[in-house]
Amino acid sequence: MAEEADTARRSIGARRNPDSADAILEAAEALLVETGYAGFSIEAVARRARAGKPTIYRWWPSKAALLLEVYQRQKRVDVPDTGNLEEDLVGFLQNLFFHWRETSSGSVFRSLIAEAQSDEAAAAALAGYAGGRRAHTGQIIERAKARGEVAGDIDPAVVADLLASYAWRHLLTNRLDEPEATIRTVVRYLLKGIAAGQKQRARQPSLPRPFEK
Repeated sequence: MAEEADTARRSIGARRNPDSADAILEAAEALLVETGYAGFSIEAVARRARAGKPTIYRWWPSKAALLLEVYQRQKRVDVPDTGNLEEDLVGFLQNLFFHWRETSSGSVFRSLIAEAQSDEAAAAALAGYAGGRRAHTGQIIERAKARGEVAGDIDPAVVADLLASYAWRHLLTNRLDEPEATIRTVVRYLLKGIAAGQKQRARQPSLPRPFEK
């Protein structure tokens, strides 16, 4: 489709026109909600937004980049800071599941993960996003370390990965309605492994039993 199809939404060089960018992002989000990942393409977004494909590719070099911005644009998840690690983690997971369940962001993020399975650009974009989220979630653990709740040798990034693995599995299997009691049980299991004051018993390699004659 020609870029001059809608003069109110022309691009200005390589710089984004805010009205055009918003129209494209809204069109992409609406398509994902209506048709899912299977019906999502740059061509379909261009038709719906009345924009040109060259414009979209100039501002988003890949479908993955567009998907990621749609997701980031709508993601608003509160990270609690209650002064207690268990309450912070339970609240964070509850807020995340609610957001994925009650908005289109869950479908968008599932689409991005699907795209990453077969597209290197999508995989790189997802890895970059996950790295940023890992550092952000790790701040919850850092605060708990400062309060003395978490052992000093615990790597916050590893704990963040464990939380993300639990959350992503529920997203991909569409199990975002877990009750608070179940989420709290998972968090308590995790905390048992990272709590300060835990005596870590070194595991001795088991020796083979002598052959009994």
